[in-house]
Amino acid sequence: MEKTNVAIVGLGTVGSGVARLLLDHGDRTARHAGRTLWLRKAVVRDLEKAAERMELPAGVLTDSIDDVINDPEITVVAQLIGGLEPARTIMLRLMESGKDIVTANKALLAEHGPELFDRARQLGRSIAFEASVAGGIPIIANISQCLSANQILSLEGILNGTSNFIVSQMDEYGASYDDVVRKAQELGYAEADPAMDVDGTDAAQKLAILAHLAFGATVDWNDIPKIGIDGLDPADLRYARQLGYRIKLLAVANLSDDGLELSVSPTLIKIGTPLAEVRDAYNAIRAIGDAVGPVFYHGLGAGQMPTASAVVADLIDTAVGRTKLTFQTLEYFSSDNPPRVLLRDAESLRGRFYLRLHVANHPGTLAAIAAVLEKHAISIASVIQHESESSGRNLDLVPLVIMTHEASEGAASKATSEIESLKSVTGGVTRLRVKD
Repeated sequence: MEKTNVAIVGLGTVGSGVARLLLDHGDRTARHAGRTLWLRKAVVRDLEKAAERMELPAGVLTDSIDDVINDPEITVVAQLIGGLEPARTIMLRLMESGKDIVTANKALLAEHGPELFDRARQLGRSIAFEASVAGGIPIIANISQCLSANQILSLEGILNGTSNFIVSQMDEYGASYDDVVRKAQELGYAEADPAMDVDGTDAAQKLAILAHLAFGATVDWNDIPKIGIDGLDPADLRYARQLGYRIKLLAVANLSDDGLELSVSPTLIKIGTPLAEVRDAYNAIRAIGDAVGPVFYHGLGAGQMPTASAVVADLIDTAVGRTKLTFQTLEYFSSDNPPRVLLRDAESLRGRFYLRLHVANHPGTLAAIAAVLEKHAISIASVIQHESESSGRNLDLVPLVIMTHEASEGAASKATSEIESLKSVTGGVTRLRVKD
């Protein structure tokens, strides 16, 4: 049987999973590829540590990228190191030496996509990146190929398995944020520094990639409004349940005549709807196409083997030649193509809002808050007011939760600032979006 020599750069969690699939299930990959995918080299920083992690055939492990670059028989490389540098430089060197690339590095694509993809086209190479978004869910292929007869109208998704695991554990078991983060790290869902997962950065980078594929948007992920879960209060999870909602870190892309709405933020989602029921480290994306209507994708978005599954599928497509055909035709991330859609002003976006604050338990307090909301054309849908949440709290202060009717983001932001300045309000106002 014909053989395609493959290399892996980075033998961390995902890289080890890819090596395992190639070595333990070579018959399976050969059946789908019509050829053997032969693991020729695995590049690591620490040979001793890598040898302890897993046993590889003699001669596969190396700590020199030049062993891959200078080997003309290696034609496909899974580039699985994270961050921007040296990942960017390594990818360029690999392509310039005649290698096609498979990557899971969404940060690199979100930051340097046009440069890398333009260079790949110049060199006649290809970059496959299914594993960069939503782990084992084949969302890249579905949007760019399977739904190509459609104009995508909307994407709403839970794109970060780590943050979803954290919120699910806090919501279902009352666990503390710090305890759940440690558990996520132990299970391999979170990095030693989980900042990019919990502050919304990871989801925003993935949303920028999806927005390009679905809408032709050229988006700097830094321009996407984002709020993470690192400041999420357990009280909001409790109040959301009382109101019939769950809170999820939701990435949103909605197309309208005015342009494209993009955002990442903790959002109240109605219990019983598919996105609200996505638990633990699972990801989900709800897409709406003008021809197909709504479709829903659900699967593990974090962890070793789901991501490795997507990487190996890309290795197979690249070895067979399918990746090259679609890569050259679709012109992903081309700096020569003007953006087909403009971003909407974030302040003009409309929706419902959840507000939580602590107020003085005095007559007229609610009326003063309602007056501020009325001033900004925001009407109240419902109010929850309990007694003080703990005996240690000043009994003159009570928690107040308000659900609004639809209003603009700009109006809600201004009203929130004014409410925080009221003498009867103590501390800040928590404001979250609501999706019905």
